[in-house]
Amino acid sequence: MRTGSTVAAAPGALPLLGHTLSLLRDPLRFLTSLSAHGDLVRIRIGRIEAIVVCTPELVRQILLKDRIFDKDGPFHDRSREALGDGLATCPHRSHRRQRRLTQPAFHPARLPSYAQVMTKQITEVTASWQDGQVLDVLPEMMTLTARTAVETMFSDALPRAALSAVLDDFNTILATIYTRVLIPPPLDRLLVVTNRRYDRARARLRRIIGRVITDRRASGVDRGDLLSTLLTARDPADRQGLSDTEIVDQVITFFLAGSETTATTLAWAVHLLAGHPEVERRLHAEVDAVLAGAVARFDDLPKLELTSGVVTETLRMYPPAWILARATTTDTHLGGHPLPAGSLLFYSPYLLHHRPDLYPNPENFDPDRWTDGHRAPPAREAFIPFAGGARKCIGDTFAVTEITLALATLATRWRLCLLPGRHVHPARAVLLQPRGLQMRATLRSLSQQHSIRDSGFW
Repeated sequence: MRTGSTVAAAPGALPLLGHTLSLLRDPLRFLTSLSAHGDLVRIRIGRIEAIVVCTPELVRQILLKDRIFDKDGPFHDRSREALGDGLATCPHRSHRRQRRLTQPAFHPARLPSYAQVMTKQITEVTASWQDGQVLDVLPEMMTLTARTAVETMFSDALPRAALSAVLDDFNTILATIYTRVLIPPPLDRLLVVTNRRYDRARARLRRIIGRVITDRRASGVDRGDLLSTLLTARDPADRQGLSDTEIVDQVITFFLAGSETTATTLAWAVHLLAGHPEVERRLHAEVDAVLAGAVARFDDLPKLELTSGVVTETLRMYPPAWILARATTTDTHLGGHPLPAGSLLFYSPYLLHHRPDLYPNPENFDPDRWTDGHRAPPAREAFIPFAGGARKCIGDTFAVTEITLALATLATRWRLCLLPGRHVHPARAVLLQPRGLQMRATLRSLSQQHSIRDSGFW
């Protein structure tokens, strides 16, 4: 039996290529069109058949039954070759052990100290901006989040030159994985230059991170950071720790989640605010009242209701991980359809977040969907920027904390304005990043500038 042979097929498949061109040309439009054809829809990528799951109820079944719907198949093969076998990419058989060993690094008690690092890096990066300067927004946000990731993971043990190399390598890998997934063998061998650049980036990234881990293990010093936590962690079941290779995989995974995905959301947030001046005005009023011209700190988070709503709505509209895959480990059923073992399934946070039956006017930026006193928010299974179930992102609270602190602190001093004639679109890549987002930074007021500097962070 073919994969999901009783599931309706999406229209528009081409001979040999299937729906590959649609996924390369305009993947978001293609994905959001699929729910009109059923709860499950069959697509074809070259010779590979897959099923796209289009309803939150069925996606939730996949997320909760992670032993049956495991992280496997060609998508995860490509992810593992780039990122290793870390917490986000490992199969079910090793996930529970990895989760136990890495969970202490993300205990809620650590968040206040992490937040201090976040605030420090946010103020240092934004202090380097000049009034009227045109910013390449995503790299600026990447600098901010990468420095935070480095200091929380390594206590700033990664030199700036090495950090720059790591960021370059991540950008190369992320820009390449999506194409490598969609172009099947042997056609992928034709991407000679791309493949060579990808292989170099992957090797150098692991070499740099591996060197840091080797030096730290040799020093025997516990610096109280995430890396020290990983080095000293022991599984209660067998008292065994993580090998150096396993720690490299975890560090690469956490760096990706703690820098690339967080920066992507922050970049989209400032873009959306600039296009919605009334929401921006209300946000400025909130941060002025709560922060009084100072930087945002961990204790301020409960009072930043609209800021939090802006972050949540940004994650709804532009979830960084916009499409994810699972594969069945045994014969099973989903939505009344039989699925043989080895069936490949995709689910898309972007698709769910843009369904008009779940979110009225889904293309409208509306942070009040999430604020108290307004309409009831959608059911939790309809909002999955961090996935769900046992495989839910371990750093979700870390990420939301950083984005909220960054957005609030930035808004106390700066307005980022869109440049005339610029049209920003999501990049066709493994992360839903804004392509070509440049904005002009404008000081809000000199009095606020002095107040922030007097706070002791600058």
